[in-house]
Amino acid sequence: MSTGWVIDHPAHARLLAPIMRELSSPEDVIIACDREEVRSMIEASDGHLPRRKTIWVPRPIGKGRWRKAWNRSRISKKALRNTSKVVSVGAPLELRVAPKSARRIYITDTEVNHLAHSLAKPTEVIIPSHFIDSLAGPLMKKNCKIHRINGLHGHVHLHPHMRPASISNPPKVLIRRLQGDGIHDGEEILSIPDDWLDGLDLLTADENQVEGNPWDLTTNISQMDGVITQSVTLASESVLLGVPTLLVSQAKRGFIDRLVDDGYPLFVTSEHDESILAAWLAGIHLTDALEEPDWPNTRSEIIDLIKD
Repeated sequence: MSTGWVIDHPAHARLLAPIMRELSSPEDVIIACDREEVRSMIEASDGHLPRRKTIWVPRPIGKGRWRKAWNRSRISKKALRNTSKVVSVGAPLELRVAPKSARRIYITDTEVNHLAHSLAKPTEVIIPSHFIDSLAGPLMKKNCKIHRINGLHGHVHLHPHMRPASISNPPKVLIRRLQGDGIHDGEEILSIPDDWLDGLDLLTADENQVEGNPWDLTTNISQMDGVITQSVTLASESVLLGVPTLLVSQAKRGFIDRLVDDGYPLFVTSEHDESILAAWLAGIHLTDALEEPDWPNTRSEIIDLIKD
C-alpha cells in the first residue's frame, strides 16, 4: 500500500523532502496545491524531492473557495483511495477523504490555523514541544494521538551554517513580502516601510516572484548579511542559518518564542518600531558574538514517528 504526501505550501516541500527521501516508495502519490511556488518546486525537484505521481489540486481561498474545496476533496479522494497512510502539513481536506483504515498524520507548527485544525480528521498529530496549546483552539480537542517533537520544522531540512567572517558594505539583505491571501494572513501582515530599506543591497524574494531555482532560496539566504521579511516561516529558516532577521509581522507562534529564547538573531516588530529596526541593523555587525544553540535531531524524531 502506498503513502499520500500532501504539499500545500513551498515550505512543506522543503520539510517533506528529506523525509520522503528516507521513507517514500515508487507507489506513493503527491497531492500538490496548484500555486506558483509549489509548482516551481515540484518541477525543479530533481536531487531534492523523489519523483512520484503528482496530482494537482486547487487552493481553496478567495472567491469560490468552498467550490474549490469540494473539487479538491473529490480529486484527492480518488487519488488516495489505495493509500494506507496520508501525511499532511497543515492541509486538512486530504485527511477527511483518505480511506478510513489509513493512518492520517497531521503535521503543524501554526497554532492559529484554526479552520484547518477544525476540518482535519487525523489519527495522529505531530506538533513541536514549544507549541502554544492555548492558541491552537480545536486541534487539542481532537480524538487522536498527539506526538511532540523537539525542534522546528527548519531543523528537519536545514543544517547548521557558518556565518561569513565579514559584512558587505552596504549589507546584503534578502527581503520577502507576502501577497496576503493566506487564510490567516489578513490579521498578521504588517507592511515594511520603504525607508527601512534605504542603504541596503537588496535581493528580493517576494511571494510568487522568486527568480531561479526555488530550492536555492535557503542557500541564497545563507549568503546574506541579513533578512527582512513578513513571513514567519522564512524568518525561522533564516535565523536557523545564523542570519540576523527582522520579522515584520503581528503573528504569534510558539516557534517565534523558542527562537528568541534560544538566542537566535531574531528581531520581531509587530508595529513600525524603529528601535527594533536599529537593533537589527546593529545585530548584522555582531554575528561573531553569537553562540550557536544546540541543533536537535528533529529529522530523526519525525521520521521515526512517520515510519510504519
